[in-house]
Amino acid sequence: MNKTYYSDEIYKGEDFTVKNFDLGAYEYCRFINCSFFKVSLSECSFIECEFEGCDLTMAKLYGTAIQDTKFTECKLIGLQFDTSNDFAFSPEFESCNLNLSSFFQVKINKAIFNNCNLNEVEFTEAELKESIFDNCDLAKANFSSTLLQKADFRDSYNYSIDPESNKIKGAKFSLQGLPGLLDKYGIVIE
Repeated sequence: MNKTYYSDEIYKGEDFTVKNFDLGAYEYCRFINCSFFKVSLSECSFIECEFEGCDLTMAKLYGTAIQDTKFTECKLIGLQFDTSNDFAFSPEFESCNLNLSSFFQVKINKAIFNNCNLNEVEFTEAELKESIFDNCDLAKANFSSTLLQKADFRDSYNYSIDPESNKIKGAKFSLQGLPGLLDKYGIVIE
C-alpha cells in the first residue's frame, strides 16, 4: 500500500471510523475533534502534529512514528504505545485520558504529562527520566523496573511507586505523595 505525504493540513470533525484514514506521513498537521476509535494508524508517521479533542481510544499503533506531537484533551484509552515506532518517540499530553494504556519498555525521557488521567497505565521497564507528571491521577499505574531519575511527581497523586524496584534518584515528590512511596510497607501515615 502506498503512503502519501501530508503537510500543514487541518482535519476538523472527521470521523475516521466511517471515512477511510489514509496511511501516510503527516507533518505539521492538526486534527481537531476527530474520531479514530479503533482505527489502524499502523505504519503512519506523525511529526510535529497536534491532536485536539480527538478520540483515539483503542487505535492501532503498530510501527506508528510519533515525533514532537502534542495531544490535547484527547481520549487515548487502551493505546499500546509499546508497539509504536520507538525512533525519536516524543509525544506530549495535555488534559488527556490515557487510562489502560501501555508504555511497556518505551523510552520516553523528558515526556510531559499535564493534567492527565493515567489510571492503570503500564509503565513497566519504561524510561521516563526527567519526565514531568503535573497534576496527573496515577491510580493503579504500574511502575516496575522503571527509570524515573529526575522525574517530577510533585503535583500528581494516587501513585504507588516502590523505590526498591524503580530507579528514582533525583525524582521529585511532594510530602503529600509520601504514602505512595511507602505503600508496600503497610505504613499508615496521617
